[in-house]
Amino acid sequence: MNVSQSAFVTREKITLKCVGIVTKPDSPEAAQFSKQLSCWLHDRDIATGINDIEEHMDLIIALGGDGTLLHIAELATKYSIPVLGVNFGSLGFLAEVNKDDTFESIEKIIAEETIIENRQMIRSRVLSKNSSSGYRFALNEVVITKNALDRLLHLSTKVNDQLLTDYRADGLIFSTPTGSTAYNLSAGGPLVYPGLATILVTPICPFMLSSRPLILPAEKLIKTKFKARDNKEAAQVLVDGQSLWKMHNGDELEIETAGHALKLIVSDSHNYFSILRNKLHWGVEDKRDK
Repeated sequence: MNVSQSAFVTREKITLKCVGIVTKPDSPEAAQFSKQLSCWLHDRDIATGINDIEEHMDLIIALGGDGTLLHIAELATKYSIPVLGVNFGSLGFLAEVNKDDTFESIEKIIAEETIIENRQMIRSRVLSKNSSSGYRFALNEVVITKNALDRLLHLSTKVNDQLLTDYRADGLIFSTPTGSTAYNLSAGGPLVYPGLATILVTPICPFMLSSRPLILPAEKLIKTKFKARDNKEAAQVLVDGQSLWKMHNGDELEIETAGHALKLIVSDSHNYFSILRNKLHWGVEDKRDK
């Protein structure tokens, strides 16, 4: 999917008949609030399902932090269900609604057109000599990485079948613009505005200092071949933090933009740059120095 700037922000009138409520695991506060929210929705003749996402749902409310929203992003995108993130976590780049503002936010969804940011997803699969895995989808990133005590990985990477380079590094991060504030940022990658259609390639602790992060157009197909030193060496592939596959010598990781975007509900006052300032503490004096 080529997510153009004009399609990034859309308005949609959502008729709520059934709402899915997903809670942060091991959070008594989120679990308790989900019951309160479910009763509130039932009073308005809106059916609910807790920690269960089904195709017929009109809205998913994620009660947690960004991790909770990442957990449900793949299914929400598959069924094209808009997502409202309520922040019970600590960071909240994606889940920007505060708990106390939840009911007011839902009332606005019921009464008005909803502002939606169509967040680019990427899909990945591992190609082996005689087989291939199914596609899995990521909102933030796909990572190929080594085990803790293993040596540097040798990753031969092509873009549209043209050789990019042979990386020697602890791993590679393939991220969306949304994911540019996550692992990519920690690894020295750039921040990218979420409305841009790109895929970021960021090496993790590369052997060569000249191996720098790269921003590619979203329509490019990326293939990374794992060249192991012996049959015992393996690499791990993580999709939005979940370890899904092992790669062995000659296996290839394929990355491309997904055919659908995540429909993320944002408020009228949503300001990406304000979120960056607040979450990354830009321009905020460190009181610890006083």
